[in-house]
Amino acid sequence: MLAAVLLSISASAQSDDALANFDHEVTQPAPGGDTTDGGPQAVSNITSVAGVPLVRLNNGVLMPRFGLGTQVQSLEGANQRQQLNETVRGMVIAALQSGYRHLDDAMFYYNERGAGWGIKESGIPREEVWVTSKISGNLADAQNAFNGMLERLQVDYLDLVYIHHPAGTLADILACWRVMEKEYKAGRIRTLGISNFDNRMEAFNYIMQNAEIKPQMAQIECHPLAQRKDARQLYANNYDIQVECWYPLNHNRTDVNNTTLQQIAAAHGKTVYQIILRWHMQEGLCPVPGSTNPAHILENISIFDFELTDEEMESIRAIDRGDAGRSFNLSYGNWGFGNFSDYTYTHAFTPTAIESTQANTVSGENPIYTLQGQQVHTPQKGVHITRQIDGTTKKVLVK
Repeated sequence: MLAAVLLSISASAQSDDALANFDHEVTQPAPGGDTTDGGPQAVSNITSVAGVPLVRLNNGVLMPRFGLGTQVQSLEGANQRQQLNETVRGMVIAALQSGYRHLDDAMFYYNERGAGWGIKESGIPREEVWVTSKISGNLADAQNAFNGMLERLQVDYLDLVYIHHPAGTLADILACWRVMEKEYKAGRIRTLGISNFDNRMEAFNYIMQNAEIKPQMAQIECHPLAQRKDARQLYANNYDIQVECWYPLNHNRTDVNNTTLQQIAAAHGKTVYQIILRWHMQEGLCPVPGSTNPAHILENISIFDFELTDEEMESIRAIDRGDAGRSFNLSYGNWGFGNFSDYTYTHAFTPTAIESTQANTVSGENPIYTLQGQQVHTPQKGVHITRQIDGTTKKVLVK
């Protein structure tokens, strides 16, 4: 017996002139160069959803410029891993159902297993989701670290891999980069990135001087009170590397109380958080705000129906406090960044987690997908996603 449940469909992307023209010149080779078919990443099907624009990186890959940060620091204790991963699973499902297609994760967030289950149970095929993770700890063991990330996230490629921190010897940092380059050529990584490297310029320079494949992405702390103009100049202007911003809302610190931001928010009928994120987008940045609250997750992405004026953008630029506005400013060196200890997360497959999904109409066909994103000709016992000719999507339970 077939039981079908109609799922809600998000609005398709709309054009936004204020967010256009941030593409990068293609100077780096495409991923999968050592394969005849592009490797596992060749199935990627990243499109613009919910108004989120795509940016072309310096290797020609298109990336959604807005995403979900999945770190939940308050639950990272060793005795909280079950709760942490269940929380992140729910965050990911809520985000993907709200139109997000970009997830920012890291092995040292200890939540990759929950993020992986969230992708599986969201109803969104994996190839439509941009999945990021970051290598930390013993960089000399980067190959095992990368393999572990794939296993915990239950994927066979990653869209973006960062070196999370420039901590350790320059030799170990470069050794990690060599592993990333190898996996990039094999098509198991689509883009390469560096995180926090502006805090250790000798490490940045060493990568740029010795890398065969230069970075596509650089991640930094950035928000209106710490706009990081020098770092952005270094990465985006000097090296054509796309800048992504962690904690773009300043981790709910003093930005939200700023009078300028409050006045602009009132003028647009938006929240201060939405004004901050819209500022990031119009600056050409890629913000990845995090939240465990589905209502806030939806609020954060609801920023593509208005535009800040040139005067408002200038007034926000004027509240920059430089380094004094930063919340995190670590100094890195040859010391390590701790050791990663794998963890368990017990989770039973729960198809009832699916409440809605985004669909693209395939003319003349009704494609059927498993919850893992694999297209099948005939649904077997279990839950499947079907995409109808009229654009609707149904969740089908086969008993």
